[in-house]
Amino acid sequence: MSDTKQQLYTACQTYVQQRIGTCQAAIHTAQESANSETKSSAGDKYETGRAMAQNERDRNAVQLHEAKKLLAELERIDPDKPCDAVRPGALVRTSLGQFYVGISAGKLAIDGAEYFAVSAAAPIAAALSGKRAGEEATFNGKKIRIEAVE
Repeated sequence: MSDTKQQLYTACQTYVQQRIGTCQAAIHTAQESANSETKSSAGDKYETGRAMAQNERDRNAVQLHEAKKLLAELERIDPDKPCDAVRPGALVRTSLGQFYVGISAGKLAIDGAEYFAVSAAAPIAAALSGKRAGEEATFNGKKIRIEAVE
């Protein structure tokens, strides 16, 4: 396996772990906020503050669940397994750019080169799925030549 492919896999892991950490911290902060609300003479103000904190906690819990799903998706990939066709775990060099098929983590820079980490369900990955080096695919009306698959 190429060093670049391993670095991309590691960058995706870091991305997901940061999202999980951010969500967990936000949940903790929202819970503390809800717990610190005290009854006041304003009456409804107490209930409104607690409800807002609970809504924030719930919103972050949904984001945490999504981040954990991304982690599970990433963990299904064997970064050491060579790829001769586009599938999850493949590093694909095309006439349109370089893609790492794993999770949707956006643009990643490795050794000064730009790569796009995309989910296997992303439209570009779906268009390239199963293709090999030297083949072409069409995406958004454009022909894309697959130069290499690792």
